[in-house]
Amino acid sequence: MILEAGEILVRRGLVNQSQLDESRAAMNGGGIIESVVQKGFVKEEVALKAIADEFGIDYIDLREANIDLELLNSFPQKLIYRHAILPVRKEGRRIYVATSNPLELYPLDEAASAMNCAVVPLVAEKIEIAKLVKKHLGVGSETIEGLIAARADDDDIELLEKFEADGSELSEQAQEASVVRLVNEILVEAVDARSSDVHIESQASGIVVRYRIDGILQTQPVPPEINRFQAAIISRLKIMAKLNIAEKRLPQDGRIKLRVHGREIDIRVSVIPMIHGESLVMRILDKGAMKFDLRSLGMGAETYRLFSELIRIPHGIILVTGPTGSGKTTTLYSSLLEIRSPENKIITTEDPVEYQLDGINQIQVHPKIGLTFAASLRSILRHDPDIVLVGEIRDAETAENAIQASLTGHTVFSTLHTNDAAGAFTRIVDMGVEPFLVASTVEGIMAQRLVRRLCPECKKPYHPKQDELPRDFPWEQLQGNPIYIAEGCRACRGLGYAGRFGIYELLITNEEVRQLAHDRASSFEIKKLALKHGMLTLRMDAFRKVLEGTTSMDEVLRATKGDTIG
Repeated sequence: MILEAGEILVRRGLVNQSQLDESRAAMNGGGIIESVVQKGFVKEEVALKAIADEFGIDYIDLREANIDLELLNSFPQKLIYRHAILPVRKEGRRIYVATSNPLELYPLDEAASAMNCAVVPLVAEKIEIAKLVKKHLGVGSETIEGLIAARADDDDIELLEKFEADGSELSEQAQEASVVRLVNEILVEAVDARSSDVHIESQASGIVVRYRIDGILQTQPVPPEINRFQAAIISRLKIMAKLNIAEKRLPQDGRIKLRVHGREIDIRVSVIPMIHGESLVMRILDKGAMKFDLRSLGMGAETYRLFSELIRIPHGIILVTGPTGSGKTTTLYSSLLEIRSPENKIITTEDPVEYQLDGINQIQVHPKIGLTFAASLRSILRHDPDIVLVGEIRDAETAENAIQASLTGHTVFSTLHTNDAAGAFTRIVDMGVEPFLVASTVEGIMAQRLVRRLCPECKKPYHPKQDELPRDFPWEQLQGNPIYIAEGCRACRGLGYAGRFGIYELLITNEEVRQLAHDRASSFEIKKLALKHGMLTLRMDAFRKVLEGTTSMDEVLRATKGDTIG
């Protein structure tokens, strides 16, 4: 059977003989089609269509198909999981099932016997079958059926740190194969969906699993039977994060290091007791997927030029501001990598160190033992750095140490939690730092937010009326051109968006701004002056992205508020 499928691909010119031989040598329990696809010799869709055509079987694009859910619920689930087949529709005494391996006849015969009907195969991509199984039967539903041994997907996930269970009954339950498999499936699915966070919530109705994808939480379907595994799932994750599974009254924080699909994944775990049980949130840091490139973050050409000059100053403080999850760390890391060279020494102090960067010395702060941002910054200055990154300025001591570092000839990067760039001056002064010190050391502030990028495959042009747009939208710049709205297609999972990028507000500190900061002027006055000198606000930059067709008006309204000045 394997040889026959391979020869079909060779005969049709999709692969050559040497590629076929190489694919056969690399086969690891799968079929020849899976092997040639993994090698990149041919796309799965092309290979499957060739096989289907050879044997007179119809090919089905499951992304466009309507699945008969009643048939799906009555179909033997063990066949779905063991053999990756999916019932699509029933016509009279015939059931049409999607399979990625139409040459394997045994599961088709078993399905015909179980359903007492003739079974007709349809050829479909394996990944599309898996997506529909998760969509309609829920994440982890395979595990609920107790079919862990039927597949070898555990090779996709590997713990990089060992842990020890305490031998308690709850600990033993958490180590059962079905629970381990279920937790692994949740984590792998989260990584595959590009989730930044996984929320496992204990509610009155049972357990709820939600993934944050491109900044928006999306509830994942899970089978109702998962509720009886609730305590074991939480315990398994707590054990993996080296937390105390017996402590259910106090919040706990931990960390899990995994390798998923060959990529290193770092997961920060937060567990908090709620009224219906413990809820858990995991922040996923996919080291293999991150690329720190300042040019690709979404800055306009002029903003990029000014910021590139700013990060190369010989001394002074550069601040990046915005709420949690607005991309501040990515901007800072990208900046450091742009100016990194053998001629300068860069030291960072972070809480936590999210990504390890080559050529940059990074310190993990530990407040419990006294290694705070302020304390580590004092030590860093004795380590002869040229450039220093302080993860966040949280208090007066850290702010004063950062200012002293800049006054002694160092370039200091850091973050603040403020709503806009101008607010950074008043925020540091409110901490208790003298205004003249702030005015003389802060060289520039970048405020930022993240907005979702419209899917290029399905974004839809729209000609709005003037009263449909916000009052501060630059209508005259539209000039009769359309803006774009989210539509949704199979490429973006029906969301209308794919990925995110930044919108930016860059305030360069000139002499007039310094004078206002020195005089304790309000952020309102500083912002007004910056606008006079050409600063673009977050809202203005977002509108520019709408005019360019890269994001939607809905995203702008979600991420920014109207400007009251200028």
